[in-house]
Amino acid sequence: MFFQHKTTFNRLICLPVVGVLILAGCSAVGPDYIQPKAGVSGDWHTQLKGGLITGEMDQTLAAWWTILNDQGLSSLIDRAVLGNLDLKNALARVREARARRGVAKADFFPTFDATGSTTWSRNSRDTGTGKTSELYSASFDAGWELDIFGGVRRSVEAAEADIQASQEELRDVLVSLLAEVALNYVEVRTFQTRLTAAESNLEAQNQTYQLALWRYQAGLSDELAVQQAQYNLESTRSQLPTLRTGLEEAMNRVAVLLGEQPGKVHEELEKQAPIPVTPLTVTVGVPADVLRRRPDVRQAERQLAAQTARIGVATADLYPRFTLSGSIGMETISLNNPSSSGSWSLGGGPQITWAIFRAGAIRQNIKVQSAIQEQYLITYEAAILSALEEVENALVAYAEEQRRRQSLSEATQAAQKAVELAQQKYQAGLTDFSNVLDAQRSLLSFQDQLAQSNGNVTSNLVRLYKVLGGGWTSIAPDEKK
Repeated sequence: MFFQHKTTFNRLICLPVVGVLILAGCSAVGPDYIQPKAGVSGDWHTQLKGGLITGEMDQTLAAWWTILNDQGLSSLIDRAVLGNLDLKNALARVREARARRGVAKADFFPTFDATGSTTWSRNSRDTGTGKTSELYSASFDAGWELDIFGGVRRSVEAAEADIQASQEELRDVLVSLLAEVALNYVEVRTFQTRLTAAESNLEAQNQTYQLALWRYQAGLSDELAVQQAQYNLESTRSQLPTLRTGLEEAMNRVAVLLGEQPGKVHEELEKQAPIPVTPLTVTVGVPADVLRRRPDVRQAERQLAAQTARIGVATADLYPRFTLSGSIGMETISLNNPSSSGSWSLGGGPQITWAIFRAGAIRQNIKVQSAIQEQYLITYEAAILSALEEVENALVAYAEEQRRRQSLSEATQAAQKAVELAQQKYQAGLTDFSNVLDAQRSLLSFQDQLAQSNGNVTSNLVRLYKVLGGGWTSIAPDEKK
């Protein structure tokens, strides 16, 4: 009779284990992630002009700064990739995500815990023997929660997607860094060009002032021409401090982007160099290529995948948890001969835990995770629209600034000719001095605008490559360090 009861009891104990083996092949609960399809047009809305053409551009986009043929810029970019602090911070976040994946994977494996203790007691001589007694105990516990319904698998899936999202964030930081270095470098060269134009005009205006002063002293003109020449001269001189300040700020910004203290790159940048010239033709892809390349869009998609997996993690809480556990323990009053003076215990078996009633908290948490997933989906869709908008705007800006530069170039040539004619006529007494002043002011204005436009054309090309997602495929820091 006793044997029959014992057999029945063992069968009851084995039932959960058999159920575990049957359910082991079940798929993880929660929704399986399917990447949303981005319905985008096959071509750009903006009409391509100004040297923009469609075509394959992977190799060009990978190292776009080399197209500008500026060794100084290429050197700065190489150093920025090694020293920029924002990039190092993004690398640390990748390593953090990798470590978090390790934490999630650890739940696949059994756990082992060891404990030990020593207690002593002493009786009073009035009530006992007055002797001190000691008790030593040690135990080892093991547990293994079987991932029947895929909660751990979904957690690891989310961690994997988080790693990929952090890698895309790193690439996005890299894309922005490359563009910022180039933009500030172009700004340095633009300020230098503007300073040269202003200083050249200052010298010419000083000669005009000296001429007006000589004519006044010779009685050939009145004092009005002298005063007009002087305020024109000082007006130009007043622009120099602002230009020098802008130049210093741009050089300091380049240094900080390289992870250096302000002033560290002044020596190599102080020598004037021309603004990098853009190529005659620039190849751009189609909208689908941009979504494939842009790290921020890729990051948003990976964040959506991670959150979809977290719905499965929350859903797994609805189902029972199966655990296999075991323990071994010992208590003894003597460490010298524990086998004869102690007791041993050994136990183990399957365990089922099921949160049957928690006032709907689990289901509400599933709704929370689902709502967060919806937010990530909207963020992903917004990232797509933002990327397309930025490219469309960059295409227009690059083409239209070239047209503006052409007009400013022709205006500058005409202003230069007007200055020469006005000076000749004034020296011959055939025109008023105000015409000379107007021509000189116009020349300085057009030369300054032309220098800015030359810089803007190159800067707009840099911005175009940035919004196309260029640079991260050829220069990427080691994400495993």
